[in-house]
Amino acid sequence: MPATQSLRLSVQNMSCASCVQRVESALSAVTGIEEVNVNLATETVQVRIGTEAHFPAVIEALEQAGYPARIRSVRLNVSSMSCASCVGRADKALAAVPGVLGVNVNLASETATVTFAEGALDLDDLLRAAEDAGYPAEAADDASPEDRGARKEVEARVLARRTMFAAALALPVFLLEMGAHLVPGMHDLIGRTIGHQTSWMIQFVLTTIVLAWPGRHFYTSGFPALLKGAPDMNSLVAVGTGAAWLYSVTAVFAPALLPEGTRAVYFEAAAVIVVLILLGRWMEARAKGRTGAAIQKLLGLQARTARVLVDGEARDVTIERIRTGDILIVRPGERIAVDGEVTQGSAHVDESMITGEPVPVSKAPADAVTGGTVNGAGSFQFRATRVGADTTLAQIIRMVEEAQGAKLPIQGMVDRITLWFVPAVMALATLTVLVWLVAGPSPALSYALVAGVSVLIIACPCAMGLATPTSIMVGTGRAAEMGVLFRKGDALQQLTGVDVLALDKTGTVTEGRPELTDLVLAEAFDRAEVLTLVAAVESLSEHPIAEAILRAAKAEGPVSQDVQGFESITGYGVRAKVDGRDVLVGADRFMRRAGISLGALAEQETRLAASGRTALFAAVDGRIAAVIGVSDPVKPASRAAIAALHDLGLKVAMITGDKRETAEAIARETGIDHVIAGVLPDGKVAALEELRGSGSRIAFVGDGINDAPALAHADVGIAIGTGTDVAIESADVVLMSGDLRGVVNAFEVSARTMRNIRQNLFWAFGYNVALIPVAAGALFPVFGLLLSPVLAAGAMALSSVFVLTNALRLRRVRPAMVEAKSTTSGETITVTPAPIAAE
Repeated sequence: MPATQSLRLSVQNMSCASCVQRVESALSAVTGIEEVNVNLATETVQVRIGTEAHFPAVIEALEQAGYPARIRSVRLNVSSMSCASCVGRADKALAAVPGVLGVNVNLASETATVTFAEGALDLDDLLRAAEDAGYPAEAADDASPEDRGARKEVEARVLARRTMFAAALALPVFLLEMGAHLVPGMHDLIGRTIGHQTSWMIQFVLTTIVLAWPGRHFYTSGFPALLKGAPDMNSLVAVGTGAAWLYSVTAVFAPALLPEGTRAVYFEAAAVIVVLILLGRWMEARAKGRTGAAIQKLLGLQARTARVLVDGEARDVTIERIRTGDILIVRPGERIAVDGEVTQGSAHVDESMITGEPVPVSKAPADAVTGGTVNGAGSFQFRATRVGADTTLAQIIRMVEEAQGAKLPIQGMVDRITLWFVPAVMALATLTVLVWLVAGPSPALSYALVAGVSVLIIACPCAMGLATPTSIMVGTGRAAEMGVLFRKGDALQQLTGVDVLALDKTGTVTEGRPELTDLVLAEAFDRAEVLTLVAAVESLSEHPIAEAILRAAKAEGPVSQDVQGFESITGYGVRAKVDGRDVLVGADRFMRRAGISLGALAEQETRLAASGRTALFAAVDGRIAAVIGVSDPVKPASRAAIAALHDLGLKVAMITGDKRETAEAIARETGIDHVIAGVLPDGKVAALEELRGSGSRIAFVGDGINDAPALAHADVGIAIGTGTDVAIESADVVLMSGDLRGVVNAFEVSARTMRNIRQNLFWAFGYNVALIPVAAGALFPVFGLLLSPVLAAGAMALSSVFVLTNALRLRRVRPAMVEAKSTTSGETITVTPAPIAAE
């Protein structure tokens, strides 16, 4: 790094000369900042940073001053990455570019996501850094998942051709050399016919072609990386096979250079190693293509064309030409093109591909429909409300892609190990050769070569690099198919450590659509009069309880429109003047705050609360008028879902603004363990702290409307969507289904995925720990066994294939809870499938 570096940053919120002064003062206070120039016209800052300064401190200073730097992210396709060491070096090279704030390199998808301060660098700076590190990159922003899938298919086909060609040439080499050891009399037969020298010459020619053409990538990438002091998997293969080839060439053409009794050829080892590693990479490429199958399936849900009404005439147009406000016609069996609202007709729509729920949903005018879902037997028209990148399906695809590229905390340990793994292996191989030369039996040089090459080949860290990202890709993709969207990939790991699940009540445990059940009047008040006054006030409120009262009032008669001075007091209630009368509606604390005595209605409220009703009071002109009972039905799946959560070892709590009696009645009905009642909307964060106690990890489930602070504060925030409300920035996990079954499925996918990752890491590390000593010759003193380089290559290739195949088992994960219709009664029931043995 130079002594100083100059960076140009794009800064937000600057509007005047005072802003300029504040930005300059904030940056000048950062240690190591040598010069600051702020330009208000271009909204940029030029800073000169000394070696003792840290760039993140500059960004933090701007943030704290209220003038945050504009942050951008770019996704790169990175080539030539073959192992976990490559990941570490590509990450290190990109992170060293001035202005970069974060880097996430993914071996499974062969991509890198780079976060940087806008203006501090150009895309070319990142591409140049990747190129210099030996990993050429290109911008992936314009490449769709379909393009990437097609690219993996092409790569697999190219590798298949190389593998077949290399195998065809390596087979005679293997038969000529190993056949003499495996088939009695073949050695003498070769000597009597073509001669051993001719046999070696044939092996030399064929092996050289294998190494120079299908295997050339190992050398063109491996040796340059070695010369840069950053060896990778290709370096291990290049050094190992190159040593075997060079030793064999010396034995054939200059045998006098070798000690007496050590003349032997290992052409078959070099050729077969290349074939086996190419075979492994071919299988890897095919498996990597399948890890993105969920994205491909989601993309397949997108309609290509739609029928749009233009001047009263239906026309077929491409989906790209649909605009917000267009009226679309959907015929029976057609796929809905974009998100919208039904304007005419009715139908039953299969939303299983979005929500994971198999039961069709009825649609009528004013109901929302989602792009990608399939219409049933009916026909209807709808108005487009979200098109292009704003549709639910497009947002889901973005979420899944971001989650698949995430780096879990567990991956940090792997990266730190693998960055130094290859140099350590090369040092170990060198030590192995020296030990065999000094202490090995005759011919020591031959034994040393075999052991050294075996160590180099068998210790490739490919499986380590693939262990975590492949499981994440497959696991999050399968979760999306089940209607569980991991907005943040690390939530996969965090969910497995959760001890307590806290639930918001309204819209989460209950339907969120209350109905008026009771209206108990005080003396001298008339039902129709009170209901009309209360409904008039509530007509200006958006609260679900207000809607319930308004629906009940309209069913009994007209509601007054003369409402003035409406005021909503959060956590207490609402008040307004209706036809000149002062009306208050709210909780008992609202009445006490207004100095209104509850009288005999206090006992009625206690009775209603004990029966599970939400009780409100109404006061007119300063006198208590009525107590109102509203019931919000518990969702049918809540009790079964909470029982399933208990089976997972979780404690379940409920946070609600209702009185304790009401909340405890619902808790008894659903099996909830702990209740925190009487919580104001801004008190949910404090309630979570109460539940956290002495270190419990908390997941909070809310409906994503007014629960944003709690969702953000919890260790894991889980938002229950409505089928269209998926852009919930505060949540870590978004559930497309409307109830708690999705929570159970989220925990199930998390547990299965983390178990799969641990299996992969155990295999990847255990394989190396167990077989590197064997390759070095640990069994030779006792059993006289020395691992062949060919077997080492096969074992190495199989280790990567095992990891990928194990990750792909996650595609078979079934929902822990599903909804099904009874074939006899038509009743919707919740089913908990029996657990399956495989991931």
